[in-house]
Amino acid sequence: MIFSLTATLGTSIGIGTITVGDILWFAGIIVVGVIIAKVVALNVRRALTERLPKSERELLAKVVYYIIILWAIAVALPYLNFDLSGLLVAGGIVGLVIGFASQSVVSNLVSGLFLMFERPIKIGDNINVAGITGSVEDIKVLSTIVKTYDGIYTRIPNEKVFTSNITNYVNNAARRFEYKIRIRYRDDADEAIRLAKEVIAAHPLALKNPAPMIYVDSLGDNGINLIARIWAPARNWWEVRTVLLWKIVKRLEENGIIVPYPQRTLWLADAERTPGSDAGAGKVEE
Repeated sequence: MIFSLTATLGTSIGIGTITVGDILWFAGIIVVGVIIAKVVALNVRRALTERLPKSERELLAKVVYYIIILWAIAVALPYLNFDLSGLLVAGGIVGLVIGFASQSVVSNLVSGLFLMFERPIKIGDNINVAGITGSVEDIKVLSTIVKTYDGIYTRIPNEKVFTSNITNYVNNAARRFEYKIRIRYRDDADEAIRLAKEVIAAHPLALKNPAPMIYVDSLGDNGINLIARIWAPARNWWEVRTVLLWKIVKRLEENGIIVPYPQRTLWLADAERTPGSDAGAGKVEE
């Protein structure tokens, strides 16, 4: 039986030296390659379900599928006495030419794949990358679309995104901002701090934990300098920051604590002023 099976597999099919066994090996490798390609493509679709739109997800899965199929064919063809050396040389030359011509495209594609799997940014994140600040609108295979805060859509090549420092403002649940507030020397700094804390505590989006900090930072030329550091949800940070400062200033002024403006004292002297004398001099305050 073994002899009969061996003889059958070694039987020529009449095309060169190709045997039945060679045909079976070729078919087996192709079948295994197709199965592997389908499994890998299916897992690529699942892995990218929440990271890419359906059209780009399907495109990437098909690219992976056909790469595996081509690999299986390349492995199987030698069993049909197909010499790949000439094809590989020609393919290498063509690939080299295409590689030089599409170097940036390939680089953007590879960078896009890394971005999809590493996920330093997601759609909806507020980021700063390559000097551009805004909200991520889309992450494509070759580029990332960012909508700046003044409504301009900017396309950034993925290679530039991947190789640049990325600041993600919403990756953390909370974000801190800071105010510098000046009051007069005659005003009570402790009372100013208490009033400011009341205003902050009344805002629904100003976080209690981490707690806000308000303290005397320095004694300036025109008054006492206070620092207020406040935490807010990362996605509401800008809204809170733009509202609270004016509310704090209004509450201080309602209680007689004034934010001073810079003042300068100038001495004006006329031509008749004698050395060592203040006669003829006038004082002007700004």
